[in-house]
Amino acid sequence: MAQQILDGIQVLDFTTYIAGPYGASLLGDLGADVIKIEAPEGDPMRYYPSTLPGESRAFIGVNRNKRSIVLDLKQPADREACHRLVAQADVVLHNFRPGVAERLALDCETLTAIQPRLIYCSFTGYGPDGPQAQRPGFDQVLQCRTGIAKAQGYPGDEPRVVWGSAVDFYGASLIATGICAALFQRERTGLPQRVDTSLLQAALAMQAGRMVWAEGEGPGVDRDLRGGALSGIHPTREGYVYLQAQTQPFWESLCELTGLAHLARDPRFADMRLRKANEAELVPQLRAALMRHDAREWEAIFGTRVPCTVVRGIEEVFDDEQVEHQGLLATHAHPTLGSYRAVVEPIRFNGERGVKGEARAPMLGEHTEQVVGGGG
Repeated sequence: MAQQILDGIQVLDFTTYIAGPYGASLLGDLGADVIKIEAPEGDPMRYYPSTLPGESRAFIGVNRNKRSIVLDLKQPADREACHRLVAQADVVLHNFRPGVAERLALDCETLTAIQPRLIYCSFTGYGPDGPQAQRPGFDQVLQCRTGIAKAQGYPGDEPRVVWGSAVDFYGASLIATGICAALFQRERTGLPQRVDTSLLQAALAMQAGRMVWAEGEGPGVDRDLRGGALSGIHPTREGYVYLQAQTQPFWESLCELTGLAHLARDPRFADMRLRKANEAELVPQLRAALMRHDAREWEAIFGTRVPCTVVRGIEEVFDDEQVEHQGLLATHAHPTLGSYRAVVEPIRFNGERGVKGEARAPMLGEHTEQVVGGGG
């Protein structure tokens, strides 16, 4: 692309762990110049357990499109250097607990006095104020607090967290969305903007379909979005297949292609609610039929007529033909790993993917001299 959407926008990223860093990476995907400012010991996520020699898979995955500098913000000289960077920046993003930014002279009031057009984004665990504001917040903590863990599995199961940091990644999307909206508003008004979001807000927002309590409802009602056991993971002769066949056309195609056409005419299964109510009779018949082929054969048989997929391991995704065709992975040279493949920006504009030079995650302090020393 000749010019990316956020070309010319500079972001100072003070965040650690996953949500904040990935939110900044999403801005980098759009063309922003993201400078990751780390303490001398670095982002703790650099040291997260990993099978990569000397590197953290999680850190590399959520810190693409950045330059890294090291500043000890407890030292006056480094704090002054930081303020000089703020004077030239468009966005400051941090995930300090409430009160920490003030102690480091990185609060909104101080920084907007330095840069009057600054977009200041604070990402916290529970919000900037309130009785729980000082609590440390992490993805799985918020999953357990907001009902996500109890909603996994089926009634009678133990609570389970959703591995993969779903709340963190949704929080990252809120960060990027909020900052982009604030930049747009700044173009209209010329005024600074403060953006606040949190893991708590992310955990609630991503459950919008559950978080509805109608007048007169008691506790314990079924608030989940499950349409019944028909939609789910089913065993086959070899491997597992996931099916989603709730709407009438998909249901009728499923019956036809599995040799169960008579079920499509059975009044007990005439609509989605009836199929859920009678799933104890329906699902065993479906599973018996699925044993005639393996999962990959069923994926081919169902084709475009029944939403489905073979249940794959993540390594198989690296060779997925659709992923390859869409160019959703790229190879990056790395100083210690040699190279690695990883996801690239998830949004395209005008059908093009913007590639801006080396997008790999930076080494700790790799660009300190370049940025702080005056190289830009």
